[in-house]
Amino acid sequence: VVSMGEVKATQKRYLSNMKSEIKGYQIETCFGPSGCPNRAVISDDLADQIETIVKAEDLLGFLEQRVKGDLKFHHEFRVTLADCPNACSQPQIKDIGIIGACLPGLTEEACTLCEACVDACKEDAVVLDTADARPVIDEVRCLYCGHCIKACPTGTIDEGRKGYRIQLAGKLGRHPQLARELPGIYDESQVMEIV
Repeated sequence: VVSMGEVKATQKRYLSNMKSEIKGYQIETCFGPSGCPNRAVISDDLADQIETIVKAEDLLGFLEQRVKGDLKFHHEFRVTLADCPNACSQPQIKDIGIIGACLPGLTEEACTLCEACVDACKEDAVVLDTADARPVIDEVRCLYCGHCIKACPTGTIDEGRKGYRIQLAGKLGRHPQLARELPGIYDESQVMEIV
């Protein structure tokens, strides 16, 4: 059991040391590099590349000029990467959110109508066209997670284009808002240009 006095002392230490921890930005990633089985893309180097760009911008100096009073963590510019649409790193509430995407594509391989792809899709984006013996993917519902690709035993559904969805201007605080998504899927070089 922690007393209120101990809680207040901890809060005071935290607030008094916060200024030394502020660097002007935060780069976060999901658990993907630790072996997450849901990864739609592998972006292990992307966070380091983004940090190099952001660090060069002297965001700390910018914030020190603009913010009245002591800087706090909520002032920092935040970029986060999620290797799949599960978005464990919460890209929807960051300044820049980057979400891995793997678009399913159809091959010429015959479909056995086993329904493995239908069962794997949590978004109901895959249905089977029994007349043509082919899966049909609803691009509006699809989140580009790649689960249908992994589930397809025949290779009828295969990896299409891989890349990233980009979300901008999400935030919490006094006036919260969810990020808005740029249309399209972007490769690493395009992500770097956007950042």
